[in-house]
Amino acid sequence: MVMRMFGVERVGPQPGLVFRGPRLGYALPMRLRLNDIRSELPPLIHLALPLIAGELGWIAMSLVDTIMLGHLPDSALAMSAAALAQVLFNTLCFGVGGVLLGLDTLISQALGAKEQHEANRWLLHGLVMAVALSALLIGLFAVCPALLLHLPVDRAILAQAVPAMQGLNYGTLPLLLYFTLRRYLQAAHHGRPIAFALISANLVNAAADWLLIFGHRWQIIGHTLAIPAFGVTGSSWATSFARVYLMAVLLFAVWRADRRHHYGLIAGLGQKVSRRIEFQHLRRLFLLGAPAGASIFVEIAIFALVTALIATFGRLQLAGHEVALQCASTTFMVPFAISAATSVRVGHAIGRMRTGAATAANVVAAGWSGVGTGAAFMLCASVLLLTIPAQIARLFTPDRNVIAAAVPLLLVAAGFQFFDGVQITATGALRGAGNTTAPFLTQLVCYWFVGMPLGILLGFREKLGAAGLWLGLLIALTCGAFAMCFLWHRTTRALHRAA
Repeated sequence: MVMRMFGVERVGPQPGLVFRGPRLGYALPMRLRLNDIRSELPPLIHLALPLIAGELGWIAMSLVDTIMLGHLPDSALAMSAAALAQVLFNTLCFGVGGVLLGLDTLISQALGAKEQHEANRWLLHGLVMAVALSALLIGLFAVCPALLLHLPVDRAILAQAVPAMQGLNYGTLPLLLYFTLRRYLQAAHHGRPIAFALISANLVNAAADWLLIFGHRWQIIGHTLAIPAFGVTGSSWATSFARVYLMAVLLFAVWRADRRHHYGLIAGLGQKVSRRIEFQHLRRLFLLGAPAGASIFVEIAIFALVTALIATFGRLQLAGHEVALQCASTTFMVPFAISAATSVRVGHAIGRMRTGAATAANVVAAGWSGVGTGAAFMLCASVLLLTIPAQIARLFTPDRNVIAAAVPLLLVAAGFQFFDGVQITATGALRGAGNTTAPFLTQLVCYWFVGMPLGILLGFREKLGAAGLWLGLLIALTCGAFAMCFLWHRTTRALHRAA
């Protein structure tokens, strides 16, 4: 893959990163300076805070779903079915839709170089790509139910999981359009609309959950209005409706930002040249984003496989797994948001280097600041999970058996919090530098060739059950954290040599 960087040609992703072109005319320090970190942290945190609020709002939808389902009469069955449907849907949707993460690099570098027209063009091509990927996903989800029925899982779980996955499919196109619009807004440092959209979407989701999960009956002027209880399927419909709302809010936010800041986005659509879709743009976006999507697929797919394997142990262990997974996913949202902010900050710094307004030291500081911030938060999360695991599990369900199944998994999750925070923020730094292939290959090896075999060995051969499979995840994330830090260090050295 060849792409423009620093105004010269960049050949291939790290490893083997090569920069060719004239020297930029200033000395680049290899050591990370404290002053550089101090100057980078405020803008990083300013960008990350609304993104964190937004990501927590995103995961809160799933938390609310799980908590409400946990209060149904047979909570273990309902939570198990929802867990299976959600993890399989998310694996495909976020893996395929992850191609759109290439926009983080392309839009942020264009804005850093003050190429607003180019950023607008990337948004347009991202929307086209989102529609194409949605068509592919909708087709895949249409055939998934037939495949699900062949899993060696409790038939009662599958009977509820299949219609739930079909309900989630209604939100596929709005979800990918939301992904695309979000990339544009966060690259332009408009994080507040994203936070507002996700937080308010929780109110929409919670209200729809209350209506559709439990069912209700009202007497209005002598007439009975009844909404039946749809259970797990109703929860999936509520989620899809909330995603339609998310897409609509971000569409309005982009329109409003364009009017206030004169980005020329809407005006450009009236020009034939600006709205022309070019194959080379789509190809470049796909080549950059496909490894990023594959990287997400590799990570989420291992959780999907773990979920499917735990399902063979019965609904109780699967319900405990769902509680622990929701907790781990919630804490993960903070470094995930910091990762997005880090990607933007690194991309902006590289874009400014094209104009001589920044040095490689700014890029290095942006990357390591993100990694350090994400790691610090996850250390705090680890302490919380270690000290009150039973109390946390009790928030999801009053069922003592489910709580007992969740506590050992929460303790394992506490062990990998720090490493999960490091690996995802380092991945964001690499993505901002245009390197998406190396993280994918690293995660492929760490998760599927190291963590998964060890997890299966511990879970089945050593009879540790769900906890054994989670220990495999801990090993995988630990290896991934060290590898990602090494890759980012190699990238900073390549930046130094290129200048």
